[in-house]
Amino acid sequence: MTAIRPRRSVLYMPGSNARALEKAREIAADALILDLEDAVAPDSKDVAREQVCAAVRAGGYGRRELVIRVNGVDTPWFEADLAAATEAKPDAILIPKVSAPETLIEIGHKLTGLWADPAIRIWAMIETPLAVLDAARIAAAAKDPSTRLACFVMGTNDLAKETRARFVPGRAPMLPWLVTAILAARAHGIDIVDGVYNDLKNEDGFAAECAQGRDLGFDGKTLIHPSQVAAANAAFAPDDHELARAKAIITAFEQPENADKGAIQLDGRMVERLHAEMARRVVALSEAIAA
Repeated sequence: MTAIRPRRSVLYMPGSNARALEKAREIAADALILDLEDAVAPDSKDVAREQVCAAVRAGGYGRRELVIRVNGVDTPWFEADLAAATEAKPDAILIPKVSAPETLIEIGHKLTGLWADPAIRIWAMIETPLAVLDAARIAAAAKDPSTRLACFVMGTNDLAKETRARFVPGRAPMLPWLVTAILAARAHGIDIVDGVYNDLKNEDGFAAECAQGRDLGFDGKTLIHPSQVAAANAAFAPDDHELARAKAIITAFEQPENADKGAIQLDGRMVERLHAEMARRVVALSEAIAA
């Protein structure tokens, strides 16, 4: 099984706020998106770029995955952002408004020209109608190693803006788009994290949306405030019951009498070998979180 990197909680941090970048070293998020795009005013772009790249080079973030979100490819800041981020060597660079695989191919060529560290991955924002309509082809770009594509990030606020869909409990207007992106990501072996939840005062609503995202198949959720981290971490981690059940399934199939069986009965339920594969991933995720 491929090594799992937990991405339960992916917290946006404004790159223009030096204090926030420092505080992020103590936040229990699995990943941090150090933002040069939406969270930064035009006249602060240069300062934000310098601060973010300096923070990444300085380190001190422990096992947190560090992702720099650059400005879009059609903006005047993109080239400088990409070059500086490449030099800083984060775990990944997040590209906003990716609406076609050709964008990722072009960025792959640029990274090659910049002699980017091979370990740097690319994450892609899925936040336009065209991105949803072409999600499968965008995800398929991961098959080309030069694109470095490792993860989709849903941009639900931008999708709402572009489609005029309303934010309602249960997200009925967006469910087809979310599922389309999940299917595309899974078909091509990349991770995918859910969009943000905007109402910081509605803890119950946030918990419900985390549970929905988990049940749909997301790996985690993007967050806009540190207060959301604990709930996201809990929602996207196996609970004690799920972990115990997974271990029981694995143990059952490891018994000599079940070595040649494709399905067995366990606690009154029929269990197939595909459930054992799912169980092994649950255990692996739990171990990765514990590490």
